Amino acid sequence: MVYISSWQEYQEAAEALYEKSPNKARYCVKWRAAESKLVLKITDDTTCLKFKTSSSMFLNRFEALNLSLMQKMQNRRPKPVAAEAPQAETSGAATKEVIVPAAVPGVAAAGPSGGVKKKKPKKKK
Repeated sequence: MVYISSWQEYQEAAEALYEKSPNKARYCVKWRAAESKLVLKITDDTTCLKFKTSSSMFLNRFEALNLSLMQKMQNRRPKPVAAEAPQAETSGAATKEVIVPAAVPGVAAAGPSGGVKKKKPKKKK
């Protein structure tokens, strides 16, 4: 097991290791409360990379790495940041219809409380 001291090196090596063998790679996050240390580990059974820190400065970087690895694990691409340009409508373009379900008769709609009111208990004499 190799502890990598530089965050940038660990992040690049971890992403490369996952891309090399996505079916075998495992990613583990461990918090050691007694030592106040965060330990990150990624392995594919032949290579094991570890990063250990007690600094809170790495939390944003840790979140970015988690997001990146989770997107790769889900086979998703990050959404583009720039807003898409509105498309001009043409006479032959299909329009999207939104269907709203109608109220069912005899069934009361749930109010803001989300349930049935509770009955007050009878007073004892």
